Amino acid sequence: MKKLFALTLAAVLAFSLVSCAFADSALDAIKAKGKIVMGTEATYPPYEYLDDNAQFAGCDIWLAQQIAAALGVELEIQDMSFDGIIPAVRSGQIDIGIAAFTVTPERAEVIDFSNQYELSNQLLIVKAGNADKYATKEAMAGLRVGAQLGTIQSQLVSSALPDSELFELPTYPELALETINGNIVGFVVDQAVGESMVASSNGQLEAANFTFTKEEASFGKAAVLAKNQEDLLDAVNEVIDRVVSDGSYQAAYDAAVAATGTEE
Repeated sequence: MKKLFALTLAAVLAFSLVSCAFADSALDAIKAKGKIVMGTEATYPPYEYLDDNAQFAGCDIWLAQQIAAALGVELEIQDMSFDGIIPAVRSGQIDIGIAAFTVTPERAEVIDFSNQYELSNQLLIVKAGNADKYATKEAMAGLRVGAQLGTIQSQLVSSALPDSELFELPTYPELALETINGNIVGFVVDQAVGESMVASSNGQLEAANFTFTKEEASFGKAAVLAKNQEDLLDAVNEVIDRVVSDGSYQAAYDAAVAATGTEE
């Protein structure tokens, strides 16, 4: 009887190990459910935004569509707060986060980054008429400078403008309003996004004549995935490497820039 029990237990354990192996395959799970769930924060054109028909648009949305097509599954998009995307990836609520994420060592401790697909300079966006007023770090000393909550721009304000006060809000439209109302100096943002916000501000915003050095701010963009999902990460990287090398991501980026009014 004990021998039979032992054999039965061994069989159960073996089955459990096989089941876990299948369960651990993120790529198999996505293909089994027929969709990949992407988390984003759709107030960040040209990367991700809602178009005039309230449809998701932008070069990051395009990238997610390419990944879904390569995997042979549908794309489901969940719009959420930016600082909630990494926790959602880690908990399994979503399969992948694509929201102009900057690669940082701190984030890499808790999630895996894909290969980089874009590099972005940073702008300081200020109220129209203040471009020269806030052209130096000294001019912003003791004043509040904005950035989106939980972003690399928050870290940049703290590190590159240590004499200024960091002011954070959940979204950039909120920061734009604070800037227009004169409550903050302005806000730091990816170049293309800043140019888009200036173009759509009815003349109320402009880029400051201030430049961060390359050492301070030249940020690589990548998708974020949960740790230890090598099969999914490899599949995502294969798509990213292809669209970067063949120029199709750049074309999608340029089209999104044109659509959001940021062309020179």
